[in-house]
Amino acid sequence: MGQEKEREERSRVFAGYCRRSRSHGAGVTRAIFLHCLPAHRGDEVTDEVIDGPQSRVWDEAENRWYTEQALLYMLITGEERWERMG
Repeated sequence: MGQEKEREERSRVFAGYCRRSRSHGAGVTRAIFLHCLPAHRGDEVTDEVIDGPQSRVWDEAENRWYTEQALLYMLITGEERWERMG
């Protein structure tokens, strides 16, 4: 955000870094794909990889969600103890 003017230059410079299925796990069948989100589909990663069987993106996002929930609870209530909700 705030770097819209640099989009073309960044696209050119980082074009070779998009994670595609043929390069992801090439020769490494147990490799997994993680991303902290939000992902720029087509620029950083293809749909095939982020939605594929080796992706753990949504598991990672869920783990982060619990951390964010605990932090918000602490900030709102002032209590340091938090137990998982739901």
